[in-house]
Amino acid sequence: MSDKPRVHYWHLWADADGVSRQTRCTLESFNLKPIQPAAEPQWQGKATTGTMSAMVTVLPVGWIGAWHKNPKPQWIIPLSGRWFVESMDGNRVEMGPGEFSFGGDQNCRQADGKCGHQSGTVGDSPAVLMIVQLDEAPAPASPCEFR
Repeated sequence: MSDKPRVHYWHLWADADGVSRQTRCTLESFNLKPIQPAAEPQWQGKATTGTMSAMVTVLPVGWIGAWHKNPKPQWIIPLSGRWFVESMDGNRVEMGPGEFSFGGDQNCRQADGKCGHQSGTVGDSPAVLMIVQLDEAPAPASPCEFR
């Protein structure tokens, strides 16, 4: 089998001053095992458990949202098109299929008319995103808590 995988993601989080920031993180806690007894082994990361909600949303071409916090800690996975996330520290990250992020900016505080993040579409195609909300999880207090 090949080497243990490393999968990168962006983490939007709030620092101790309530300012949102984005950090590039790495999932690396993978184990090679079958997903069920008769299946061939595959690399599996740590499972997140608890009540979750999943949905697909489509951001139209030219869409830019107002500054806001993610409603709950959530994974955001682009399925098609491209989108951006800008954090309060001025960092703007663009993502498309094959990239994903974790929105954990629930602890942000208002500063200079901004709170949380701003997001929108990039280019001339809608951005189709899958969102998996962790309904009962608290917002992570530091970046890269998922490994």
